[in-house]
This record gives sequence, C-alpha cells and structure tokens, in this order.
Amino acid sequence: MESTFVTIIEIIGTMAFAISGIRLASAKKFDWFGAYVVGLVTAIGGGTLRDVLLDLPAFWMQNSIYLTVTALSLLFVIFFGQYLIRLQNTFFIFDTIGLALFVVVGIQKTLMVGYPFWVAIVMGTITGAFGGIIRDILINEEPLIFRKDIYAMACVIGGIFYWLSYKIGLNDVITQSISAAMVIITRLVAVKYHMSLPALKAEDEYNQSKQKK
Repeated sequence: MESTFVTIIEIIGTMAFAISGIRLASAKKFDWFGAYVVGLVTAIGGGTLRDVLLDLPAFWMQNSIYLTVTALSLLFVIFFGQYLIRLQNTFFIFDTIGLALFVVVGIQKTLMVGYPFWVAIVMGTITGAFGGIIRDILINEEPLIFRKDIYAMACVIGGIFYWLSYKIGLNDVITQSISAAMVIITRLVAVKYHMSLPALKAEDEYNQSKQKK
C-alpha cells in the first residue's frame, strides 16, 4: 500500500513537472521532440541524481511509465495548450505541484534505504529542484533555484514538516500530505507577498551602499 501510494505520487509529480517543462519549451518555440526532451529531463532529472547519489538504479530505467507519462503530457499541451495559455500562472501551478510531490518521494525513498533524516531532506530538495535546473539550462534561462524566488527553501521547509510529522507519530500518508502541502503553501505565500531570500551583493554594490550611508 505504501509503495503504491509513493508510485502514484511519483506519476502525478512526473506529469506536473513534465507539463511545466513543456509549457516553457513551447514559449521558446521548441519543436515537439525538443519540448518532449525538456519535459522529460524536468520530470526525471532530480530523481536520477538522487538515485545516483544513493547508489540505486535510476527509477525511470525500471519502468517505462515515466516516459509514457511525459509523452501524454506533451499531447495534453498540444491539444489543450490554448486553454493553458489563457489560464494565468499555469507554469507556476504545475511546477509547484511537481516540486511538492517530488520532495515527498525523495524523502521517502531515502528513508527506505536507511539514511538519516537530514540526508533525506537534502535528497528531497535535490529530487524536487534539480530537474528544474536542467530545464532552465536547456531553454537558456537563469535557473529558478538560483534566483531570489523561494524555491529550494520551500523544499527544505517541506522536509522539516515531514520530520516533525514523523516524530509525533502520524502515519505515512498524512505525513507525506502535510509535507507536500507545506511546500505548496510556502511557495504560494512567498509569491503572494513577494517574499524572497536576500541577494548576495557584489563588492562594488556593497561599497556604493556604504558610501550612501
């Protein structure tokens, strides 16, 4: 039951991330194959790095469902792309859902192979965020995780709530749901109230601000 729930989360997260990647690729006028590649690496990039670091077989090499889900996501964007464009913030919605679900999957899989919670939180962050880094590089954009936007920190916050829920004895489904919800809530609140981490100033900017004082 537990592994089935994780698999369902992983498939939904794959579709959400794939759609977010394909939407950005379509905005850059990529062809269908290029858009599929961008959607695929967005969906499997983080999980692949996680499995390499955990010395596990790459998850998508054991089941073709992830390649199929990405193909279905491409067809979804092709046929319903006009409706998606009319909806505001469609990229943000799908990217946030994918991020939240993949954080949960990364944490759960890391714990299953016996690593401590701090490692699981790091792996959850990698699972959620690394695919987006590859996506942004492929479409020639500054990676979202390196901007001031609350992205990786949302993964960390979700991981902390996973740990707290586990510590107070909640069952796995509730724990995973709380963790995913906190990732989504953190990103929504950060965007709504324009919250961000401070940008690291260059030396000349620091000197200019010092002179103004």
